[in-house]
Amino acid sequence: MRNMLIKNKTELVSKGFIKGRKILLDLVEQALEEINYYNIIKEITKLEENVLTIKNLKLNLTEFDNIYVVGGGKNASAMALALEEILGNRIKDGVIIEKKGCKLRTKKVTLIEGGHPVPDLDSLKGAEKIIEIAKKTNAKDLLFVCVSGGWTSLTSTPPERISFEELVKVYDLLLKSGMTLEQMNVIRNHLSRLGRGRIPITASKATVIGLIAVDEIGGKPWGPTVPDDSTFSDAIDILKHFDLLEVIPCSVRYYLEKGSKDEETPKEADYQKKQIRVHNVVIVNNIDMCNIVKKKAEEKGINSFLLSTALEGEAKHVGTVMSSIAKEIAKFSRPFIPPCIVIAGGETTVTITGKAGEGGRNQEVALSAAQNISGIDNLAILSIATDGTDGPTDIAGAIVDGTTMRRAKVLKIDVVEEIKNHNTSYVFKKIKDAIYTYNTGTNLMDLIVMYFGL
Repeated sequence: MRNMLIKNKTELVSKGFIKGRKILLDLVEQALEEINYYNIIKEITKLEENVLTIKNLKLNLTEFDNIYVVGGGKNASAMALALEEILGNRIKDGVIIEKKGCKLRTKKVTLIEGGHPVPDLDSLKGAEKIIEIAKKTNAKDLLFVCVSGGWTSLTSTPPERISFEELVKVYDLLLKSGMTLEQMNVIRNHLSRLGRGRIPITASKATVIGLIAVDEIGGKPWGPTVPDDSTFSDAIDILKHFDLLEVIPCSVRYYLEKGSKDEETPKEADYQKKQIRVHNVVIVNNIDMCNIVKKKAEEKGINSFLLSTALEGEAKHVGTVMSSIAKEIAKFSRPFIPPCIVIAGGETTVTITGKAGEGGRNQEVALSAAQNISGIDNLAILSIATDGTDGPTDIAGAIVDGTTMRRAKVLKIDVVEEIKNHNTSYVFKKIKDAIYTYNTGTNLMDLIVMYFGL
């Protein structure tokens, strides 16, 4: 285990509200180490002789001829690495698709680095390999499917009627629309051969084990091994709501409209009819993430409060609301009495209508919050992407306090204008409040933590 997960921690605690910054960074660092996918798989999975136990699921491996491991999503490779160490040479073949820049390396399982949040040809190559493996399985095969946030983009493979270029155009439109993650995924899953519920149908004779790290609001299992509870009509309605149905490529619109009339994604009834053998295990979710932060704070003797695990909304507005709550606590000791920690998890959105600079939703949350807490000397706010990459940047998030705006002003930075242009990375690089991490080994949406001193 590393001594520090946050690369620039020493610099981040060298200014401003030092005590508050240190407490927040320590909490997040410790929580991320504990909730690393590799550590979790090793904790919940045991192999004794030929009996494999995963939580409450027991499998006699003598009943299977071949074991395959496939997967996708940010840090899904950490799951695969743990399975490799547990199962060793029992694994016959496999492939994991990771976001480009992944530092982990598997041995038995092929690792392909694809594009995220917009898929690229490597994503397509990896997705086709997953389909190939799923198709060749038989009744005496065991197929593990490692699923993490980012699956939908990293395993994108369009149906025959839609070109890959057209699919990429749709992804780009969705990402700039201001949709929630759940809304985007309804559309994207209906445009992918590896969308929700599809792998057990493709590998219909095998026993399928879904190992799922849930990065959606509510903590419910989702992904390619879980029957889809949305429809083609739902996807069309979302596109209509965001005025995109007439903007997306004609082939995509035609495919969705045809699907709404005579085709559907796999449902629970399909699994029952085909006697699908699938076991889905939620290894961790963002609710667990928030609860671990709370536990770590209480171990330090700090009162902590979990505000929400379902935070959504436009990033800059969420930052304003969170900082408004923070001001109430800092100035009037309500609804919580300092010293205390307040925690929120979820995933915000950023709507882009024109040209944009460099940034991410957590940086936008943090910088918007900073405007509202200027001059408050006993308050610090941290917002971080738990996978270590906030938007299309190498920055994980940011930490702000009552000195942030003053330091930006000294450097002649127009914070309001930079937020308007979604250019928050520029600000945080200049004032040196950007958070950089090593590989976190997890991906459980976003985390906002606020500390209030006396």
